[in-house]
Amino acid sequence: MAVNLAAIKEGSPVPQGASWDGNGVNFALFSAHATKVELCLFDDSGQTELERIELPEYTDEVWHGYIPDLAPGQVYGYRVHGPYDPEAGHRFNPNKLLLDPYAKRHVGQLVWAPEVFAYTVGHKDGDLSFDKRDSAKYVPKCVVVDSNFSWEIGSGVRVPWDKTVLYETHVRGFTQLHPNVPEHLRGTFAGLSQPEIVDYIKSLGVTSVELLPIHSFVNDDYLLQRGLANYWGYNTIGFFAADPQYFSSNSISEFKNMVDRFHRAGLEVILDVVYNHTAEGNELGPMLSFKGIDNASYYRLLPDNPRYYINDTGTGNTLNLSHPRVLQMVTDSLRYWLTEMRVDGFRFDLATILGREPYGFDEGGGFLDSCRQDPILSSVKLIAEPWDCGPGGYQVGGFPPGWAEWNDRFRDTTRCFWKGDEGKAAELATRLTASGDLFNRRGRRPWASVNFVTAHDGFTLNDLVSYNDKHNEANGEGNRDGSDNNHSWNHGVEGETSDESINELREKQKRNMLATLLLAQGTPMLLAGDEFGNSQGGNNNAYCQDNEISWLDWEHIDTRGEHLTEFVRRLTLVRNALPVLRRARFLTGEWNDKLEVRDLTWIAPDATELSQEHWHDPHMKCFGMLMDGRAQASGIMRSAGDSTLLLLMNAHYEQVDFTIPEVSGPSEWTGLIDTENPLPDELPHYLSGDVIALAGRSLQLLRLKSEGDTEVIGQRVEAELTRRF
Repeated sequence: MAVNLAAIKEGSPVPQGASWDGNGVNFALFSAHATKVELCLFDDSGQTELERIELPEYTDEVWHGYIPDLAPGQVYGYRVHGPYDPEAGHRFNPNKLLLDPYAKRHVGQLVWAPEVFAYTVGHKDGDLSFDKRDSAKYVPKCVVVDSNFSWEIGSGVRVPWDKTVLYETHVRGFTQLHPNVPEHLRGTFAGLSQPEIVDYIKSLGVTSVELLPIHSFVNDDYLLQRGLANYWGYNTIGFFAADPQYFSSNSISEFKNMVDRFHRAGLEVILDVVYNHTAEGNELGPMLSFKGIDNASYYRLLPDNPRYYINDTGTGNTLNLSHPRVLQMVTDSLRYWLTEMRVDGFRFDLATILGREPYGFDEGGGFLDSCRQDPILSSVKLIAEPWDCGPGGYQVGGFPPGWAEWNDRFRDTTRCFWKGDEGKAAELATRLTASGDLFNRRGRRPWASVNFVTAHDGFTLNDLVSYNDKHNEANGEGNRDGSDNNHSWNHGVEGETSDESINELREKQKRNMLATLLLAQGTPMLLAGDEFGNSQGGNNNAYCQDNEISWLDWEHIDTRGEHLTEFVRRLTLVRNALPVLRRARFLTGEWNDKLEVRDLTWIAPDATELSQEHWHDPHMKCFGMLMDGRAQASGIMRSAGDSTLLLLMNAHYEQVDFTIPEVSGPSEWTGLIDTENPLPDELPHYLSGDVIALAGRSLQLLRLKSEGDTEVIGQRVEAELTRRF
């Protein structure tokens, strides 16, 4: 369709991006240093450029114009004119077609050709040279969208933090091998929204599905040359568009439908987002969007030599959130996914970057302050990965109130304790109580500690108990990539084995770590596939493996896998039903004179209270955690009246006889969880003073009989545990 140039209007500088109003499309693009911006319209295939239109107006550093009669589905991109002066931080090159930072949909994939670089590849002057070839043939393009959608659920799901159980997974990897997902839908949002998938996730007792990055991203050339791909997706090039590979259709409604189906099941959708860097890399990287629109504004450049980029991310560049327009873009993106796409929160990759100002990390920095004061952003789940590779980058516990944080201290301590390392009991006790040493300040709650034992980055749970060393040969980097500090243990044989005694111990160790995770205070995060023993063959850095290494293997779940899945369901059932396991106040062990109760007591195997001498004993590997359900649960001085629980942990290889302590009131106990006997036909019953034979390398959870409604709830839990298997 030819555009009537005489009908073009000035349009509006807000909102940014391409906005269809039913009669035409308004285009708006920020660039503080450009001299001219051209809108390029393409045919439906994105291969043929049909029109090149100069945006007529420039208001508050935003170029804009309105094109009547354009409609959703229109393919477009930009060419931006300005100085090409890399030594001053400017890299404008109108020969390169650029993605709109606010585009809601992308089409096509990047083809790694010399034309996609602003400089002439191989030229003696490197990035100071200027390439005049057109890149349009080789780069992805933008598409105008129709945002209309009929939602079945009126708003997002807001699961209270204290009831949250996170489930981390990958859109493609979760469904690519799933037998109940039609082949043409596997690996897509439509595949993930199949009823069988949603029902299965719901059945696990988790509440919130955390998806690895779905924002449009780039596959690095060096990976493609080795037949690999950027599977995890931490290489974003568009913050408003979902990656085209995750769609089975040509409409963003597919993503909305997935969210709607999860919401119908009462499940939250959390997005893992990457606002710390982009796929354009350093000065030698391609020109795809931001670099050609306004390099000096979008990226942090070296103050004394702006030709080069600050690289606090380890990826070549760092997004400049100190710039108000870049900060606006990120917060606009977050609000778009919350209000238009109706997700329920975010996990921020390398989030320390987002709190960086030119002088370093600042919890009062612009982005973190924006989130705190924004009425939309401050009302949803915000989860930080609280580290980066820059100076002072490790900030676990350093984020402001309102944020939750991945707690790698919980991961490492749990692994080490169950591996049998000495001197870990005291630290594990701290981690079991939501790491109050890190988070109990400024009114933060226990949920601020996101506890995990495994995540996408590292060993799966099965591999954690099956390998001493990483096995990343398939990545093509000589097994040099990935962490060497895994705190893993193969239990005598590296990898798979037919030795049943080893396999049985491995299964118990999986149960020990899952139980530690799901029975601890704080917010637990489960890695998808761990519930049935999914393996990556010892690869602890499968970021580039878009294949059977990373895809969940549903076809070969054996009896052990089925039993482990049922055990996870038992754990989430207990956690969800018994509030003392997810208190909104930190358990401190302090005596409450008015209520005459202590919320937490640490118990030795002889039923006495643990002393400092016990805690300082490096050989101590067995202890009890008594959580009194009568303790104050909120700021109101009154008894909570919840169930009292006793968690017993034994990391010794031998059995330990553990005496059940005397507790005020009833003396009858029921065993709810036992990693030595995970699926019993009947639950065991004890009395205070009884001696339990706590098996080597095992965990048990006991409930004290109570009265009234609390006892009714407890009996329902016990009946359900007996019925489920």
